Amino acid sequence: MRWVCHLPRASWGPGLGRVLQSADGRIPFLIHWSWPHKGERPLGLSRAFIRHHGSSAGSGPPSRRHGQLFQGISASEAVQRYRRNLAEWFSRLPREERRFGPTFALDTVHVDPVIRESSPDELFRPTAELALEHQPPLAGLPALALSQLFDPDACGRQVQTVVLYGTVGTGKSTLVRKMVLDWCYGQLPAFELLIPFSCEDLSSLGPAPASLCQLVAQRYTPLKEILPLLAAAGSRLLFVLHGLEHLNLDFRLAGTGLCSDPEEPEAPAAIIVNLLRKYMLPEASILVTTRPSAIGRIPSKYVGRYGQICGFSDTNLQKLYFQLRLNQPDCEYGAGGAGISATPAQRDNLVQMLSRNLEGHHQIAAACFLPSYCWLVCATLHFLHAPTPAGQTLTSIYTSFLRLNFSGEMLDSTDPSKLSLMAYAARTMGKLAYEGVSSRKTYFSEEDVRGCLEAGMKTEEEFQLLHVFRRDALRFFLAPCVEPGRQGTFVFTVPAMQEYLAALYIVLGLRKTTLQRVGKEVAELVGRVGEDVSLVLGIVAKLLPLRALPLLFNLLKVVPRVFGRVVGKSREAVAQAMVLEMFREEDYYNDDVLDQMGASILGVEGPRRHPDEPPDDEVFELFPMFMGGLLSAHNRAVLAQLGCPIKNLDALENAQAIKKKLGKLGRQVLPPSELLDHLFFHYEFQNQRFSAEVLSSLRQLNLAGVRMTPLKCTVVAAVLGSGRHALDEVNLASCQLDPAGLRTLRPVFLRARKLGLQLNSLGPEACSDLRDLLLHDQCQITTLRLSNNPLTAAGVALLLEGLAGNTSLTHLSLLHTGLGDEGLQLLATQLDRNQQLQELNVAYNGAGDTAALALAQAAQDHPSLELLHLYFNELSSEGRQALRDVASTAKGGARVVVSLTEGTAVSEYWSVILSEVQRNLNSWDRSRVRRHLELLLRDLEDSRGDTLNPWRKAQLLRVEGEVRALLEQLGGPGS
Repeated sequence: MRWVCHLPRASWGPGLGRVLQSADGRIPFLIHWSWPHKGERPLGLSRAFIRHHGSSAGSGPPSRRHGQLFQGISASEAVQRYRRNLAEWFSRLPREERRFGPTFALDTVHVDPVIRESSPDELFRPTAELALEHQPPLAGLPALALSQLFDPDACGRQVQTVVLYGTVGTGKSTLVRKMVLDWCYGQLPAFELLIPFSCEDLSSLGPAPASLCQLVAQRYTPLKEILPLLAAAGSRLLFVLHGLEHLNLDFRLAGTGLCSDPEEPEAPAAIIVNLLRKYMLPEASILVTTRPSAIGRIPSKYVGRYGQICGFSDTNLQKLYFQLRLNQPDCEYGAGGAGISATPAQRDNLVQMLSRNLEGHHQIAAACFLPSYCWLVCATLHFLHAPTPAGQTLTSIYTSFLRLNFSGEMLDSTDPSKLSLMAYAARTMGKLAYEGVSSRKTYFSEEDVRGCLEAGMKTEEEFQLLHVFRRDALRFFLAPCVEPGRQGTFVFTVPAMQEYLAALYIVLGLRKTTLQRVGKEVAELVGRVGEDVSLVLGIVAKLLPLRALPLLFNLLKVVPRVFGRVVGKSREAVAQAMVLEMFREEDYYNDDVLDQMGASILGVEGPRRHPDEPPDDEVFELFPMFMGGLLSAHNRAVLAQLGCPIKNLDALENAQAIKKKLGKLGRQVLPPSELLDHLFFHYEFQNQRFSAEVLSSLRQLNLAGVRMTPLKCTVVAAVLGSGRHALDEVNLASCQLDPAGLRTLRPVFLRARKLGLQLNSLGPEACSDLRDLLLHDQCQITTLRLSNNPLTAAGVALLLEGLAGNTSLTHLSLLHTGLGDEGLQLLATQLDRNQQLQELNVAYNGAGDTAALALAQAAQDHPSLELLHLYFNELSSEGRQALRDVASTAKGGARVVVSLTEGTAVSEYWSVILSEVQRNLNSWDRSRVRRHLELLLRDLEDSRGDTLNPWRKAQLLRVEGEVRALLEQLGGPGS
């Protein structure tokens, strides 16, 4: 599949329209590249770029060419200063974009969304059906390249005013930002001056009069010198009016008078109206962006061309967006300038998996139709696979995502209620999302959607707000289901968004029962009048025999208190439901929630349902995570900017209710994946005091088998690293840990008494981190299990440095760590540097007689060592006998375990040996294990033949049976 081809640098001006025609007829887009450091790129120089050709890219260039307007030295310098200032302003990325690396910039790489030309008849056609509003734009509509926006129309008339419209999330702001930057870098030669205006900024000025020249000079000081030249600029002057929905325009002459003088003070809305009327600066070019609901604010006779921003309607656009975003050279840049970068091969693999999922999973492709959701997918993958900056959570990514798209915008600027768009979405879409979570469904019928959107509507204003929301934002949250057999239903654009909105609906207190809605008003009313009525009746009762009445009215004072208890019970019920969802028992253990999220994006199928489970049963494990995350201080501050404030008292009461329920159910022993989900909830909550109180009873951290990615290591370290109580055991066996993970988890290891790191492929480089851990003055590890890791002799040399300075370790397992003769010789010569070790396991290390005997002799001289495991090494019969002799002749020395027998008796450690074999049967070399088991079997048979004791014979026969069973599992003869 060919996505791109390399061409020389072109521009958006004359000559850009005449390009090669693609054979496949795909949709056009531009992808711009620049040098990594902006300082190396002077303004006005050309840059390399990649163009994907489409059917709309074949039109000829405009026929006219202009001479330079600002030819004077002072005017030219003013324009250059203006370009630099404008480029600096528009290059400033929000914090959410800076997570992709310090050199990531919008002008580094960009994919333009598809723009399709539309007609006024199509725009103002009534849409009566909900489903129609969710359909992608018709394929028959002509596509427009950015260079073609101001080309003559079909009748040959020159186009001076272009209106680009698109729903929330289609990329209007990014497109304007990129267009301005391209002009700053000299890539729009058709326009000698570009002046962008934010309609949101202009609306904040209200009706205060100001002239067009004043508006320009206040915002762009370098242009003061050339303001008199604006009238002569003609079509080479381009005004960009972004976000027209923020302005309430009145094109009636009775509402907005005519004005042609750019220096005449008028209300900002009046200036915009006269610019669009072409009464002020009639030859100037104007580009307007707006949401669909505000298109009708400009009469169509003043518009030369309408263009619908359709997002990434071609899957190839989505793929290239992901490829360029995720393949940034410093995309994996860690917090504070540090971190482990993914290799190019790892990044390519990530992109390939995502591309395959886009091809095979059409619902994800439908979601990524909106560029905003492509951004969310990239941000989520970056969160899952890159080193995570301190304090960044999954909830904060989703909250920031909504801030990027809504940023506190009003639903309808003409509505006096000034209701924020996000608040309306939380009330309507949040209700639908929560009902879906409650009834465990992710597919919604049209009746379900209408029921939540139109619930409780009574006034014309409410229906008008609903109409605006349906046109502008409904497609952002809901998408038509494209799965076979589900046609006609709707799903949330991203599954996790349903759980986020459901959690938001709860923490905002929007879920109210009938008793709560009615009772609150009644309780407040009764509470206000109760005291006055009781006082009056108290006076009357002194004159009349009505002493019982004041008592009755005193009971009215209790009503508000009773209502408060009802609300508290409701919070507890919600907390109970949340905790039960978190600890929901299944017939099988599924993956942890982070792996599930990664699998849903990359296309790896998640855990399959149990055959006996209902097919429509859904798991909503992110719902409690988001609930906890939304209660954190950072997310509450961002939500307040979006018009969705969460009161401190409500957050406190919700947190107390959750803590009460977690305290009861959180003490149970959880499977490793569920335990990680529990810790992830605390990580999302970002409240160390809360987590310390809830997790104070946790004594064993068993995450065996959980794939510990950098993010999971960060989660565990952030939640448990600051605790004070010791952990009896930390089991991280078979977790795919690496040295970076060991460094991240060191605060947790310092709290552990027993630490299990088996089966993690830890090499010699990891031993330097283990050495530092053992030498730490707060280390309290008594048992360290490192079996089945390729440590080698180089690694054990580093471990011995740590053992020399450690005073807590008593049990060390180096089973199957590839030490060989060299490693055992090192242990023999330096074992005496540690005076506390009681048990050392170096079994199955390929050591010969000489090294094993040297270590056994050193063990006999050690003051504290009690047990040395040497079985499954490459020992001869003579070597095994020599080791037995050393152990038997020493007085009070360490016991040496080399076989299942001790003389003619069964060794008391036979079960330990066989259990290690059984546990590692699938990971060890089967032929080698079979050979060792056959030797042990011969030892057992020889010992049984040498003894006459029937009790010992019976014991030996029993162990022989166990060994034969293992041999049969290995495919051996068993005898």
